Amino acid sequence: MFDILSEHHVVALIGLGSGMLLGLAARLGRFCTLGAIEDLLYGGSDLRMRMWGVAGGLAIFGSFALMATGLFDGRDSYYLSIRWMPLASVLGGLCFGYGMALAGNCGFGAIARLGGGDLRSFVIVLVMGVSTFVVLAGPLAPLRAMLFSQQEVVASTPPGIAHELGALTGLSPSVVGMATGLVLLGVSLASRALWRRPAQIFWAAMVGLGVVLGWGGTAWVARHGFEALPVVSHSFAAPLGESLLWWMTGSVRPVSFAVGSVAGVWAGAFAGSLIKGHFRWEACEDPRELRRQIVGAALMGAGAVVAMGCTIGQGLSALSVLAYSAPVTMVAIFAGAAVGLRQLIVGFQPAE
Repeated sequence: MFDILSEHHVVALIGLGSGMLLGLAARLGRFCTLGAIEDLLYGGSDLRMRMWGVAGGLAIFGSFALMATGLFDGRDSYYLSIRWMPLASVLGGLCFGYGMALAGNCGFGAIARLGGGDLRSFVIVLVMGVSTFVVLAGPLAPLRAMLFSQQEVVASTPPGIAHELGALTGLSPSVVGMATGLVLLGVSLASRALWRRPAQIFWAAMVGLGVVLGWGGTAWVARHGFEALPVVSHSFAAPLGESLLWWMTGSVRPVSFAVGSVAGVWAGAFAGSLIKGHFRWEACEDPRELRRQIVGAALMGAGAVVAMGCTIGQGLSALSVLAYSAPVTMVAIFAGAAVGLRQLIVGFQPAE
């Protein structure tokens, strides 16, 4: 294969194909983080939150099944190779969640809405991509590195729940991980309301599959190729900035999984919006709404860098390898989003 396509092109195609599953799920299955939180807090429905559980359970099971067969080493992932900083997960997650509520979407959701013609989401994508790189490698990078220095793991046991339990019990981390995935999947599927919507179960499963394909595909390229390419799966914070840089400087910058992933989500969402007949151009008519979206996108970019991931990066990719950071970051994102939604929906005045 590498005689026809470079390794960079192969990983980009893996990102494109698996990303399309996520984009289709967003438009055809209404898979959305903020929507799931809002439904749970204000809509009286846990349906979309259970979809997240289905996606997460399958992602965990599939990722650890790859580890069991030797096709993927979880310690090669970013989430298990960097020292976990609990304070960074909490503060970054709170910042991201609050920004997500203000913007009305996370990075993944913004790309999906852009695929349906929502130009307001284009602003979110641009601002979030720039904000991410300002904190990751720009003027604020020294401050971020001083406060939250991302250091490689030197201990024999990576910062993962399954690996730690495996070391304590003597069980294989793969067995612990697959069992955990099945438990989460079973709990999430224990709902008659969800079973009445088989299409949403299917698309939630496709999201989990997309994450597993990312790990498996990039691990395969890293194992058989000659380039020092990272083993990654989907995330939509730094990849937004990386995609912007590639579209501007692609002649001197190799394409990557991140670029393919972002393009895949957009393409899948665009196809899904055409299938549903929902594609239409939308723009922001209220300057206050635009201001809120810009501020929210900036907060999301900064928060995602500090927390080392977004709702997809931590909520699914990091969760799929059972990194310690995943549940802590997601609880913080939920809390930040809850505060932001309360501010937007009912305000902060005490209830009478």
